[in-house]
Amino acid sequence: MPVLAAIAGGLCAGSFLNVVAYRLPRGQSLVRPGSHCPRCGEAVKPYDNIPLVGWLLLRGRCRACRKPISARYPLIEALTALLAVSVVVVKHSPRDIALGLLLVAVLVPIALIDLDRRIIPNRLTLPAGLSALALGIVLEPAKVPEQLISGAAASGFLLVFVLAYPRGMGMGDVKLAGVLGLFLGRSVAPALFVAVLAGTLVGIVQMSHVGLQRGRKLAIPFGPFLAMGGVAGLLAGPAIVHWYLHAAG
Repeated sequence: MPVLAAIAGGLCAGSFLNVVAYRLPRGQSLVRPGSHCPRCGEAVKPYDNIPLVGWLLLRGRCRACRKPISARYPLIEALTALLAVSVVVVKHSPRDIALGLLLVAVLVPIALIDLDRRIIPNRLTLPAGLSALALGIVLEPAKVPEQLISGAAASGFLLVFVLAYPRGMGMGDVKLAGVLGLFLGRSVAPALFVAVLAGTLVGIVQMSHVGLQRGRKLAIPFGPFLAMGGVAGLLAGPAIVHWYLHAAG
């Protein structure tokens, strides 16, 4: 039953996160107008607006103008549902489930916005950080110091990268790293490792294709890599930290 609820809730959340990713950086309302075709402006019928199913039934085209509707919409809905199910299956305590679902809801639009616009909006990171801290205080106050220390350490770690190589990252990435620390606690360490490793590998591949000099000048948004690392830290971070501490001991 929790898995079915996570699927349904994840699909609906993914539909809304698509709206957030498109409208928030443009300064548009997230509520009005309702869902509409981005090409002809025609309002989407309620029966066409069912997450994932509506796009499949319409065969990826607007009912009114028959123009294609990006496959990104159903893919994000499906991805959000998959992540929500993963959180419910992997996590057990109410605190961890609540923090995990909220983190997913934050990372999905941040990754999309950074890919599209090369920005990580404060309007997402600030409420996310405050919400993570509030949930920690309400559900398990004993872990709040770990949250604060992890958030400060993670943002400080990326700040060093920004100061050393400002072309590669920005302050939005530093703030997002701090948010990851507030959500993940000590699991932010493997999250940052995955993010940096993935970003480095993509950078190497890019430079191998376009050349070293040109590759260094190309900007690659780091937010999606931080989001990837955040998911890895969320789902596997505690096990990795536990393994490392016992192996080191």
